[in-house]
Amino acid sequence: MQYRRLGRTDLDVSVICLGTMTWGEQNTEAEAHAQIDYALAQGINFMDAAEMYPVPSRAETQGLTETFIGTWIAANKGKRDKLILASKVAGGDALPARRMAHIRNGYQRPDRKGVTEALEQSLKRLQTDYIDLYQIHWPDRSTNMFGQLGYEHVETPTAVPLSETLGVLAEFVKAGKIRHIGLSNETPWGLMECIRLAEQAGIPRIVSVQNPYSLLNRSYEVGLAEMSIREQTGLLAYSPLAMGVLTGKYLGGAMPKGSRLSLFERFKRYSGPRGTAAAERYVGIAKQFGLDPAQMALAYVNSRPFLTSNIIGATSVDQLKINIDSINIKLAPEVLAEIEKVHQDNPNPCP
Repeated sequence: MQYRRLGRTDLDVSVICLGTMTWGEQNTEAEAHAQIDYALAQGINFMDAAEMYPVPSRAETQGLTETFIGTWIAANKGKRDKLILASKVAGGDALPARRMAHIRNGYQRPDRKGVTEALEQSLKRLQTDYIDLYQIHWPDRSTNMFGQLGYEHVETPTAVPLSETLGVLAEFVKAGKIRHIGLSNETPWGLMECIRLAEQAGIPRIVSVQNPYSLLNRSYEVGLAEMSIREQTGLLAYSPLAMGVLTGKYLGGAMPKGSRLSLFERFKRYSGPRGTAAAERYVGIAKQFGLDPAQMALAYVNSRPFLTSNIIGATSVDQLKINIDSINIKLAPEVLAEIEKVHQDNPNPCP
């Protein structure tokens, strides 16, 4: 395994991070525990969760992901310090379209009340007294995210100011309940504003940004990549396989039984005509050079200089093994050149 420094902290996290959003929906508690055991044995020390997980988030299962992690921690006394554990507070409810009534009785405002309730409930489910990296899952203000193209400025007067949210999180850092603060689904302005506010108030600065990044969505490279390097706020890449599309298993209209896209039709972000066309070409490059398509896609993400950790998810230990083994692959210049040709022809088909 390889490791990189998390922001300006003293933590070195594995370049492969164990994603958990299927636990409680597609994976049982026993399967989740087996994945943790296998990941640790391979040198992974970084795990990412969220209060709203599993995905899709619904009242019947919400919180089970953290619960499964908590039961593993309880059953493995003395191993908590082997994990660098990340979780997230669900984004704000200033925008009705992003509000989820089943989370904290519908109160998702990232103010003192909302953040306190979220953190305390996560700590209880996780059966730990601290979270290493606590992230704001998405902004409270109106901005483009989750694949929304373009930017239309809309004032969000009910949004909780970033300064207030950061101030509350800083108090929890001081209290020892969280160690570091991160962002997710954030924009260049949001990251720089958080850094400015932290410097101004003398509170802990942001250490990471968890945004989507894959061969089908390299939009992070425009603006945020430079900031990740210059400000030491590296990317935690989610959906590096574009919900499995880059494995090639959905090509030709295939829909494997039990696969994520067969179970949840709402996930269409990576399945449009441009995404499918690009995925076909990327899978073709992998086959041309004798590579596993999933491992090629992950190895590309692993190689980016602005990346801190690549969040992989799997519904079986066999899938997990393939994904983790991508850490041992260094893509040849010829492979990278072919990848760039596709990107130039069809850039960011699935932002």
